[in-house]
Amino acid sequence: MSISAPKGLASSGQKPITEILHPLSAAEEPLSPGPDVTVSGGRDKEVGLTNGTPVETPSPASASVLFNRLHLDDDLDPDTRDPYADTETHDLFVTVDDPKKHVSTMETYITYRVSTKTSRIEFDLPEYSVRRRYQDFDWLRTKLEDSQPTHLIPPLPEKFVMKGVVDRFSEEFVETRMKALDKFLKRVADHPVLSFNPHLNAFLSAKDLNKRQGLALLTKVGESVKSVAGGYKLRVRPPEFCALGEYLDTFNQKLGTIDRIAQRILKEQSEYLTELREYGTVYASWAGSEEELQRPLEGVAGCVTTCCGALEDMSENMSQDFLPVLREYILYIESMKNVLRKRDQSQAEYEGRLEAAVLRKQEDRTPIPAEVEKCQDKMECFNADLKADWERWQSNKRQDFKQLLTGMADKNVTYYEKCQAAWESLITVLQDKQTEDKTSETN
Repeated sequence: MSISAPKGLASSGQKPITEILHPLSAAEEPLSPGPDVTVSGGRDKEVGLTNGTPVETPSPASASVLFNRLHLDDDLDPDTRDPYADTETHDLFVTVDDPKKHVSTMETYITYRVSTKTSRIEFDLPEYSVRRRYQDFDWLRTKLEDSQPTHLIPPLPEKFVMKGVVDRFSEEFVETRMKALDKFLKRVADHPVLSFNPHLNAFLSAKDLNKRQGLALLTKVGESVKSVAGGYKLRVRPPEFCALGEYLDTFNQKLGTIDRIAQRILKEQSEYLTELREYGTVYASWAGSEEELQRPLEGVAGCVTTCCGALEDMSENMSQDFLPVLREYILYIESMKNVLRKRDQSQAEYEGRLEAAVLRKQEDRTPIPAEVEKCQDKMECFNADLKADWERWQSNKRQDFKQLLTGMADKNVTYYEKCQAAWESLITVLQDKQTEDKTSETN
C-alpha cells in the first residue's frame, strides 16, 4: 500500500449535513498519491520520504553533477509550482537583531531589537524600533494561537536549556536564538492572515506591551467547544487529513533520526578536533629538536593546524545552521499536529450537535437548529485555512531544505578542499627536502 502527501491537499466539497452521519461510499475516490511521502507496506520495509522525481542513475562523480540532478523547487514546471508561493505580503518588513544583555538585582536577560518598516494604514508610523525579550515573543505566539486557532502558527525556539550543558548567555547561543526569533517573526509578517493580527501590531509598535490584555471571550468559547466535543468520538477523519497526519508522523521520524545522528557526529567531531590539535602540537615541538627534519615536521604541524581550522568551520556550520533548521521543523510538526487536533475537535463538535439535532427531529419533528449550520461553517473554515497553511508550509520547507542541503554540501566540499590543498603543499616541501639532500650528498 502506498500513501502519499501531495503538494496540495485535495479540495473536496463538504457533504450536506443530512449525509454526514452515513459512512463513506465505496464509490468515493481515495486520496491520490503525490511525490512528498511514500509509506510502504510490510513489516520489514522502511518508511521513506521523497522530494521530487527519483533518478535511476549511478551516483554522480562530482558535487556540480549532483546539484544538477536535484529536483527541487527551481526545477518545478510552472503548472506544478506551489500556487501559494506568491501570496506573501510585501508591505511589512521586520528584522530581529542587536541582542543586548541586561543585568538587574532580580534577573539577567537578553533583549533583541525588532525593527519594522511598513506602508500599512493600520500602523501610525512607517518605521518602528522596539526592544523585546524572549517572553515577549512567547506572549505574541500565545495570542496568535488563541485568536487564530484555524491557522498554523510558526514555532519559537525552545525556551528552556539544560544548565551546565548550554550557557544561555553565550555569544553562540544568543546568536542562534536571535536567528530563530527573526525567522519566526518574518514567517508571521509574511502570512496573509496572521500579519494583520492586532497583537502583532502591538508587538511591533508599542513601547510597552500590555500583556494582561487577553482574549477572555475566545478562551471561554474554546472551553465550551471542548465541553461539547469532549464526550464525542470523531467518526471518520477525511482522507486528505489522514494523509496529512501520516506524512507528519513519517517526516517527524526521519527528522528525529537525522537530528540524533547529527548530534553524535558533532560530538565525535569535537572529540576528534581536540585530539587533532594535540597531534599537531607534538609535531611542532618535535621540529624544535630535529634540525634536519625541521621543515618537514613543521609542514606536518601546519597541515594539521589547517585541517583543525577547516573542521572547526564545518562543525560550527552544523551546530549553528544545520541543527537549528532540523529542530525548527520538528517543532513545526508539533504545531501542525496541534492545528490538526483542533480541526478534528471542530468536526467532532459539529457531528455531535448534528446527531443530537437529528435525534430530536425524529422525536418531535423540530427543524435542525441554525447552530448546527454554524458549526458546519466553522469546520469548513478550519479545513480551508489548514489546507492553505499546509501549502505554504510545504513551499517554505522545500526552500529551506534546498538551502540547508546545498549549504551542507558546500561546507563539506570546502573542508576537504582545504585539507587536500594543505597536504599537497606538504608533498612539495618533502620533495624539495629530498632534492636538497641529494644535492648535498653529491657535493
